[in-house]
Amino acid sequence: MGQLLGILADHWPANSRLGQYFATFSGDIGPSGASLPLRIAGGLHALVLSDLAPALTRVYPPHQSEDALLRDAVLEALHAHEVFLLDWVQSPPQTNEVRRSAALMPGAAVAATYFDLPVYLSELGASAGLNLMWDHFDVALPEGSFGVQAPVLTLSPDWNGPMPPQRLPRIAQRAGVDLNPLDPSDPADLLRLTAFLWPDQPERLALTKAAASVACTEIERSDAIDWLEHRLTNAPDQHMHLIQHTVAWQYFPSDAQTRGRALIEAAGARATQTRPLAWLSLETDGDTKGALGAALTLRLWPGDKTLHLGRADFHGRWVKWAGMT
Repeated sequence: MGQLLGILADHWPANSRLGQYFATFSGDIGPSGASLPLRIAGGLHALVLSDLAPALTRVYPPHQSEDALLRDAVLEALHAHEVFLLDWVQSPPQTNEVRRSAALMPGAAVAATYFDLPVYLSELGASAGLNLMWDHFDVALPEGSFGVQAPVLTLSPDWNGPMPPQRLPRIAQRAGVDLNPLDPSDPADLLRLTAFLWPDQPERLALTKAAASVACTEIERSDAIDWLEHRLTNAPDQHMHLIQHTVAWQYFPSDAQTRGRALIEAAGARATQTRPLAWLSLETDGDTKGALGAALTLRLWPGDKTLHLGRADFHGRWVKWAGMT
């Protein structure tokens, strides 16, 4: 990816229709804004995954190519597939990082040690809903595996800390919300999910496809807090309502965060032993450079108990597990 983006920077066809379209953007075009380099990188990867650009495929991973060969193939693809790419780059990058379930799963297991009930699962910012399927996954840890038998995929984070509780709760009902949900059973949506997993990261591609094979939840297109208000009101008795989100809450407007927190706390005040509430989050807590990853926090009602379970990499590559502290 570094090689590709260097070539795009040095040889960008500014006078093409694609180049002129990109020139219309103002402000931050980087990852905190319009993400224009990643849009075009995803479009090129989509051409490879769709077998639409054989010359590009021949110089893309797993092949290794000299700069000149990659440059020529990229420039040819930008010209020959300009219509496809102009359509592709209309939307920002979107992924659904399955490896974050390596933090969600032990968090859910801790919640189950407090409330041994079937789970009514709600995810905010769910994208394609792949992390709603963690009851089909396994996590390989230094002291043994953790998860389900016959998993569709195994996550292998760099784990630091003791073993988490060994039993996952049973998910009785699951649902999610996103402003732009994707359907992993739709070939076009699955292409979008996988194209933004970079070609030199084949393990992420394999994990996403495996999770997509069991995804069964239609994600609602809606405002997350409006949707959550309805879910909180309709959570059933004899179930633990588990709200989860990963690297999503931090992007909600501040007024939405305030309203969402108030709704959750009000529902927590109404929670009972037969209708408990758990709020599991993997979100930044101020480490803007990402070196310390995101904080994994679990808040439980009744009782309003907060557990700081540890930290995890934003992409789930490592987990520093503090345990039930």
